Amino acid sequence: MSVVRQLNNELSKAYALDKGVRAALEWLKECQEPEGFWVGKLESNSCIEAQWILAMHLMGVKDDPKYDGVVQAILNEQREDGSWEVYHDASAGDINATVECYAALRTAGFDPNNPVLRKARDWIFAHGGLKGVRMFTRYWLALIGEWPWEATPALAPEIIFLPSWCPLNIYSFSSWARATLVPLCILSARRPVRLLPAASRLDELFPDGRENMDYSMPRHGKGWIENVFLVVDWLLKKYQKWSNPFGREWAIRLCREWIVQHQDSDGGWGGIQPPLIYSLVALNSEGFGLDHPVVAKGLDSFNEPCAYEKDGGIFLQCSESPIWDTLFSMLAFFECGHDLNSAPELQPALRWILDKQITVGGDWQVKVRGVRSGGWAFERANTFYPDVDDTALAMLVLSKARACSDDPAEIDQALELAEEWVRGMQCSNGGWAAFDRDNNSAIVTKIPFCDFGEVLDPPSVDVTAHVVEALAALGRDKSDPTVARALAYIKSEQEPAGSWFGRWGVNHIYGTAAVLPALAEIGEDMTAPYVQRAAEWIVRHQNADGGWGESCGSYMEDALRGRGTSTASQTAWALLALLAVGGTDYDQVIRRGLDYLLAAQEDGSWDEPQYTGTGFPGYGVGERTNLKKAAASLGQGSELARGFMINYNLYRHYFPLLAFGRARQHFNTQLPVEVQRDEQQAVARSASVASIGG
Repeated sequence: MSVVRQLNNELSKAYALDKGVRAALEWLKECQEPEGFWVGKLESNSCIEAQWILAMHLMGVKDDPKYDGVVQAILNEQREDGSWEVYHDASAGDINATVECYAALRTAGFDPNNPVLRKARDWIFAHGGLKGVRMFTRYWLALIGEWPWEATPALAPEIIFLPSWCPLNIYSFSSWARATLVPLCILSARRPVRLLPAASRLDELFPDGRENMDYSMPRHGKGWIENVFLVVDWLLKKYQKWSNPFGREWAIRLCREWIVQHQDSDGGWGGIQPPLIYSLVALNSEGFGLDHPVVAKGLDSFNEPCAYEKDGGIFLQCSESPIWDTLFSMLAFFECGHDLNSAPELQPALRWILDKQITVGGDWQVKVRGVRSGGWAFERANTFYPDVDDTALAMLVLSKARACSDDPAEIDQALELAEEWVRGMQCSNGGWAAFDRDNNSAIVTKIPFCDFGEVLDPPSVDVTAHVVEALAALGRDKSDPTVARALAYIKSEQEPAGSWFGRWGVNHIYGTAAVLPALAEIGEDMTAPYVQRAAEWIVRHQNADGGWGESCGSYMEDALRGRGTSTASQTAWALLALLAVGGTDYDQVIRRGLDYLLAAQEDGSWDEPQYTGTGFPGYGVGERTNLKKAAASLGQGSELARGFMINYNLYRHYFPLLAFGRARQHFNTQLPVEVQRDEQQAVARSASVASIGG
């Protein structure tokens, strides 16, 4: 009887997993766009909406039909304590987001005695008032006349003159910081002000009077280099007061031209919000009217697909992820046993991806010479900044598409260009960064302007692991010098406890889940002690409900590493890590994780309000940081006041589906023959139905 019970139990688990796969695939099919791609909403924080409101005031836009909806979106996100936060269910509100939302609501005509603003104001005062806001927030306040320009960091447009070998040239900054810095240099030099109406001024935020306000820059344990830059800032402000600083107009003209030349075809800049919003305000302040083609196209880029309705509000996305989402959706189909013939959704997706390969030049060429362009970007219209992570994922997916293609010539050509580009982007330490090579000059992080996010793009383990996995899919192995250097870098970055830091996903679960599949694919010994340490770390952090979760606060509190409410995406990452190890040692742990995902699945998908994507941890340097030494100087806690976190709405779906597919492969040889045959027949039926529907 025990054998029969065990057989029935195995059958039950197999059928449950198969049902989960089918439901998830059907849900994904329904979400595919007519052009063939997939894209989920990208949620961040209310600074995005608040800055848009402020920009509309600065540019004199008075009739945008989104306006009231965007205001409502801000109202929807206020916490019970009156603040606004950086990520869902953060440990505390954020002073910067709260002040910017407050200013936006006052700009929109809200009375200071409105209960929403009273709560926000009380919270602001209880958390140090305006004195503690970051430099970006000070720039916004200066633009609307609520903060003296003299008390903001001076940014010199003359930086555009500096050659690429100079330590502080614009290409020493990360791609996203660079595209934000150039328009800010114009604004800092011109110091434009468009005052709020008298009834909307923020007098109530200066309870002791503006004349008694301490406008000095906050100091968080700054060293001698930072102090040198404070002196430079003082000198630049003196230079600013000259009636006609030498070369200033030429520098501003070059900055304007740089901005115009870098506009994307959809009207944005770099596919992200900060360069877009600052470029529009800067160009408008330079006389580019609302009807100027560059400005008009930029303003239009805030409409669909950027804008979306939710709970009566209109939210604005800080970016979009169609290439990333499409590639992972395709990978999930492949891992669940489908190919280009059995899943009709894959053919248009493949066509769309191939058409999005970037073969024109970009900013990366300033530091990387003699390499053909062949990468993919994260967004649909960004061609200046292809990224290594998307390109590695494209290589992995295209390798699977090639294996089942009747005519792989075009795929082969795309893979050849992609591999050449990726190899050319490898950094000197063996790793890969997202957008640039060897973008790690720490001196740029010391200037007063750099008190938010990351201004550098150094190598990360997660991107490097994805490249290794992609190269393995193309048949490369550990004897390849490029791979060998990458593996040495990955090993050097492992934490003593066994995990790896996650730069672009939260956090150590993400980093570890990127590494282990890459090691397995490249032929590493998965019984090696360092691999087993990583697997055991994953096992130790499984929650009682069978899932895994990790708070964004883990970027500032080591005790939160691998700890948090279970989420679908992070549970899937943990499963992918353990499945890559192979063998049977972790089968019971894996089954508990699968049971969690199956129980949480509703209507084919999963709910996940938690933020599991990372824009900026808030370290400034863009890489893992020794918090015991650096935490005091960062000026943030687990609320991540310097950070930028993201909820990629499709993470909750294709990562669990990917884990389901690989779990079916893992357990396939242990399941009864009847189940294997049933699964094969199911795939055949699916193909038959698809053929009839076509």
